[in-house]
Amino acid sequence: MSATALPPGSCWVITDGAAGNRRQALALAEALTPSIREFSVELRAPWAWFAPRLLPGGRLALSRRHARLEAPWPALVIGCGRAAAWATRQVRDWSGGRTLAVQILDPRIAPDHWDLVVAPKHDQLHGDNVLTPLGSLNPIDDTWLADARDAFAPFGDLPGPRVGLLLGGARHGAAYDASELAALLEAVKRRQAREGGSVMAVASRRTPTAVLPMVRAALHDVPGFLWAPGDEDPNPYPGVLGWADRLVVTPDSVNMLSEACATGRPVHTLVAAPLPAKLERFHAELRSTRRLHAIDADTPPTQPVLRETERIATQVRQHLGAGPTS
Repeated sequence: MSATALPPGSCWVITDGAAGNRRQALALAEALTPSIREFSVELRAPWAWFAPRLLPGGRLALSRRHARLEAPWPALVIGCGRAAAWATRQVRDWSGGRTLAVQILDPRIAPDHWDLVVAPKHDQLHGDNVLTPLGSLNPIDDTWLADARDAFAPFGDLPGPRVGLLLGGARHGAAYDASELAALLEAVKRRQAREGGSVMAVASRRTPTAVLPMVRAALHDVPGFLWAPGDEDPNPYPGVLGWADRLVVTPDSVNMLSEACATGRPVHTLVAAPLPAKLERFHAELRSTRRLHAIDADTPPTQPVLRETERIATQVRQHLGAGPTS
């Protein structure tokens, strides 16, 4: 089935509105069709407490502003996140199995409640209907990068080599360690002092505001910029990915590491403390495929790209072509 074979309105994207979840779900949907309806869902109690497990009266779980989850049902629904997993499972049931339900990220219950589950390889989720990309899905390809360079053309005037510094934040269940960030910043400064060039730093929503003064102080005499959420200028993240000659990423973010590796530029990190098991498995995969390097490693100017979205989209197309599940 081609990317345009789905009729208008026949692909729904459902998330909880979180940026990382939206990015993955929309990336997959946009690789399949240009015609998408997007929904953000928030579940009422008690359904929210048990999602994606189902409780009686599921149609009451959504507030009135989410009442659009109703027939005519789409051919395909894609969700990302726990609340979305409840919704994609329900749409599959409410449609009588005519909607192909694709859930991104491990739903933490048996994957056979969906037609397909897309869970990163490091989650170690297994099943006949489980697709396992290396890292997270994203929209980054050569066209996306070219568009980003066009949108942020002035970044091309910064002195090279241009280093993109992507800052994450606290991981679930783990406090943020500012000393680890300080060590990474010092390593970036040492490399810039040796090689010259500039640093384009971007903080994320998860970056604690308390560490931003430390970042600004560390980079104050380095050509480039620091952008943080709340700044007046547009988020330069796409331009940083498009223009960077190398990227340095804090070790905590699977999404940012995946997107950095999609550029084909060298990607570096600094791991100063043991990582959670899943994250360590992801780092190990990137290192073994020569896509992630130590902060001071010498690397070629390009490396193998990590772009899993089209591969996963191809597998979804195959299932769409197989017809309804019931």
